[in-house]
Amino acid sequence: MIELYYWGTPNGHKITLLLEEAGVPYEIRPVDITAGDQFKPEFLAISPNNRIPAIVDTQPADGGEPIPVFESGAILQYLATKTGKFLPDDPRTRTAVLEWLYWQVGGLGPMAGQNHHFGTYAPEKIPYAIDRYVRETARLYGVLDKRLDGREFIAGSAYTIADMACYPWIVPHERQGQNLADFPNLKRWFDAVAARPATIRAYAVAKNLAARNPITSDEGRRVLFGLDKK
Repeated sequence: MIELYYWGTPNGHKITLLLEEAGVPYEIRPVDITAGDQFKPEFLAISPNNRIPAIVDTQPADGGEPIPVFESGAILQYLATKTGKFLPDDPRTRTAVLEWLYWQVGGLGPMAGQNHHFGTYAPEKIPYAIDRYVRETARLYGVLDKRLDGREFIAGSAYTIADMACYPWIVPHERQGQNLADFPNLKRWFDAVAARPATIRAYAVAKNLAARNPITSDEGRRVLFGLDKK
């Protein structure tokens, strides 16, 4: 059994995408980031960086004590290895999958996240910051669009954890100031992933969660970003 410490964010969706695709039994442990649950000691014991998602594998392959894993990229790689799915053994394809997984966790996610922050959450709308991250998001969309030219999925013909990592960060494209029509290869891929039954099931999970504070309020920002924490 996988215990998934989760909230309905792009990084959270990555893990439900894999779990639903692989058919792995899991239980949701909600971590309401709008209420500060991510700073509770019991969660920090699993995820010391106070970020969702995190998992606890209660039945690890070695038969030993439960294994906690934090950081979405590490979780995807762990679960793909555990299940033997969505991370090919072929060294060339496997390398491509890991390259694009790390590209997402090191580039697309952080840059799109800053896009969200300055465009949506920041109380002061700073034109330079907004323009900088909208442009960088567009550049990264272009990189992915070029990669998908002539390929069904990011690593080739097979759907992998690289696709699961990237897709949730493309879902809020309008909020990021992007038009998918400008990236035809990316749009074709995006529509194909969105139509997968496991994608639909994964996103339905988030609909059962209710935030306790609006993130765009002053109080909501202070809680979400831990501004009162020392």
